Amino acid sequence: MRRRLSDFGAKRQHGDAGEQTVEHASVDALVGQAGTVLAKGPVALIFVEDDTELATTLRHHLQCGFTQVVAFMPDAFDLPKDVEGKVHRVPFDCGPADAVFDTVNKLIDAVPAGTWMYYCYNTEYLFFPFCENRSVAEMLTFHTEERRDAMLAYVIDLYAGDLKAHPNAVALENACLDKSGYYAQSRKDPATGHPRERQLDFFGGLRWRYEEHIPRNSRKIDRIALFKAKPGLRLLSDHTFNDQEYNTYACPWHHNLTAAICSFRTAKALKRNPGSAFDIDTFRWHNSTNFEWHSRQLLDLGLMEPGQWF
Repeated sequence: MRRRLSDFGAKRQHGDAGEQTVEHASVDALVGQAGTVLAKGPVALIFVEDDTELATTLRHHLQCGFTQVVAFMPDAFDLPKDVEGKVHRVPFDCGPADAVFDTVNKLIDAVPAGTWMYYCYNTEYLFFPFCENRSVAEMLTFHTEERRDAMLAYVIDLYAGDLKAHPNAVALENACLDKSGYYAQSRKDPATGHPRERQLDFFGGLRWRYEEHIPRNSRKIDRIALFKAKPGLRLLSDHTFNDQEYNTYACPWHHNLTAAICSFRTAKALKRNPGSAFDIDTFRWHNSTNFEWHSRQLLDLGLMEPGQWF
């Protein structure tokens, strides 16, 4: 079943989100109040790099069932009218290299230990098994019962099927993804040179096909996007954590849930960057397929895992 794009505006229960938009003066102001205003998770942190599909990004994550959604965005951008009253707004500039990671780490320290958190950027959309009729809170409750404190997500590149019609490479109605071409390599412990247990580096999508235009440290598609806050936990610049168990894809006993973040970020960057923009007339190739905006397609393609959750 193809998900209708009008669903991005549909009303859905999303926990105890406030009745009015809370505007915070700065990241530090939010951090000072996080123990109260972000005390009940799961909390979604949305980092806004530009104004492309800002409204649909925020709507989508509200519909996922996050109790609180925080939009970190430049003052120059307007918050979409239909999400006012449902999100926290924080002035923010994604430009500095470590700004996002530093902000996530400040909030990890500020929220109550055990709070589930999630982070992404605009033009990115979280999907998880059965998300059409189950909430992210339900999924994380099950994941917690399996004694898991983090969840691996694959960042699946989306791109416009027609770049002439959509030169910025973003088109929800005409979105495509690669149906194959994904692979994994063992992740070595730099201290020993041996593979780390239950950890892999995953590759594929546009970052693999156009790797000559992608910095080496940005080519992986794995991101530990959902995680429990705890004292001393730190998000690193490669989207992993300083606690190695958080970086595992499964527990020692069986397969666990994984999620997918369907993202236009790489396509946008490749078409924005002068070094690659003029080399790319189309992102389509023989392994392209239309994105159906439905978790079943991602499950069928093996791009996320239901584990023991049925």
